[in-house]
This record gives sequence, structure tokens and C-alpha cells, in this order.
Amino acid sequence: MIGIPVLSIPSPPVSSWNLGGFELRAYALCIIAGILVGFLIANRRWRARGGRADSMELVCAVAVPFGIVGTRIYHVITDYQLYFGPGRDPLDALKIWQGGLGIWGGVALGAFGAWLVARKRKIKFAALADAAAPGILVAQAIGRLGNWFNQELFGTPTVLPWAW
Repeated sequence: MIGIPVLSIPSPPVSSWNLGGFELRAYALCIIAGILVGFLIANRRWRARGGRADSMELVCAVAVPFGIVGTRIYHVITDYQLYFGPGRDPLDALKIWQGGLGIWGGVALGAFGAWLVARKRKIKFAALADAAAPGILVAQAIGRLGNWFNQELFGTPTVLPWAW
């Protein structure tokens, strides 16, 4: 068997910085950057379709907080054993600063928030979602870089024949 060097980009040794008692996390910066870039893409696509310039701003102002709440709810539901049961404190479910987010909850509640705005503004939700979808994908990709800083989501080693 021919040995091939492992190709990887190691995670940085530092994932947060303390700025005068305030801890700034790379994961949070990646999420914020993703939201901003995603909004810029979605807004540009929405205006190119003739949509009102302030519509996508309102959608993001509603959908982002809905999405953040959704990510936490999804995490608590899927990892309920961390918060409920013998020796657990259910109030820990509210401590988002201790980590735990699930993207699918964010997609679901964020989409619901966007739908509420679309309904209120009498905008076709399908057109709005179509304009926003590429921005959401790019936002997710940028946000995922935060997992790299946190040294998360690596797969397990494999010995399968196609693994190098």
C-alpha cells in the first residue's frame, strides 16, 4: 500500500479572545459574518427582482431572532437529556452562552418569521424565499467556519479502502 500524506488544515489553537472581561468567540463572529453576507446577497437578489428595498431588511430583522431562538429550541429538544431528568437543571436550557445550537431549528423558525413578514407585507413567500435561498446557503457556510475554530464536527477515523 502506498502511503499518502494526510491533507488537512488544523484548527486554530485559539477560538476566543478576552477583551477587557468580554469574551469574543470566533464561532459568534462567523455566525454574525454569515448573517451579514447572507443578508447582502438576499437583499441584492430581492431588489433585482423589483422588491422594495426595505422588505428584506424587515424580513432579516424578524427572521434572524426567530432563527436564533429556533436553533436553541432544536438543540434543547434533540439533546434534552442535558437539561431534563435526574440531577439536571431545566433552567440550563436558557443559558445559550454555554453553547448548543441546531441549524434545523433556525431554518424552521427563521422561515416562519420570514413568512410572517411576507404575509403582513402581502409579498409572495415563494418569491421571497427564492431570493433569499442563496444568501442563506452562503451564510450557513460562513457560520460553519465557526465549528472549525471550535474544533467540532470532525468525522471519526476510518480504515475503509478508499480512505487515504
